[in-house]
Amino acid sequence: MMLVNGQPSQCLPVTDRGLQYGDGLFETLRVEAGSPRFWARHLGRLQAGCERLDIPPPDPDVLHQEASSLLEGQSRGVLKIMITRGSGPRGYRPPSCPEPSRLLAFTELAHPPSPATHVGVDVRLCRMRLSRNPALAGIKHLNRLEQVMARSEWSDEYQEGLMLDTSEQVVEGTMSNLFLVRGEALVTPELSHCGVAGITRARVLETGRAWGLPCREEQVRLEDLWQADGLFLTNTLIGLWPVRSLEGRAMPMPPLIGHLQQAL
Repeated sequence: MMLVNGQPSQCLPVTDRGLQYGDGLFETLRVEAGSPRFWARHLGRLQAGCERLDIPPPDPDVLHQEASSLLEGQSRGVLKIMITRGSGPRGYRPPSCPEPSRLLAFTELAHPPSPATHVGVDVRLCRMRLSRNPALAGIKHLNRLEQVMARSEWSDEYQEGLMLDTSEQVVEGTMSNLFLVRGEALVTPELSHCGVAGITRARVLETGRAWGLPCREEQVRLEDLWQADGLFLTNTLIGLWPVRSLEGRAMPMPPLIGHLQQAL
């Protein structure tokens, strides 16, 4: 099920800059009981991304109305929102008065939560490196070729792959944010040069600080992963996955990870 600029459709003009250049942003929201979770947080990140890319943001009321229409009668699934700069003449130069496109798509999820939530996941290191670009760091833009290439490196033997940048700093997973447990402290890679500032990542940091835990965003090297007391991954759809192995090496899963799972 999909809406394009408020109308039921699966068609987008071939001149749309989202298709031509990846000129746009997206949000992926988990839907429970017919309602998108953490709507305000996702909308805030979307609006911040539009401001960064100088794309006129969608009207929040219109977007909410379209989402409500699309989710009517639905129960559990995934809502994806895409905003592009719209159509324009040939060439990279953005149009002076863009008319953004809005795409909302819903996918039903009928299966139960993944057992990975409890038993942990097996993770590998990706060969593909993330480019460093502070102008795009943190936002969820449509350019995902690095993640596509990284995900093509394995089949189903791993549930996720960790990505480093071109300076050999650990940044994130192909579809998730990364946390390290050090004693009672939580550490997550800082995202000033690349990576996506995830909604669940922010919630974990807020929860940890509310509990009085030291929470730090800092540079993470590969050797830091092996020295950690535990690793876990987060995103909107998976929630929190403990990492039970990295490159085939067993990783500890301290009780703190389970406590965070319950809190989220």
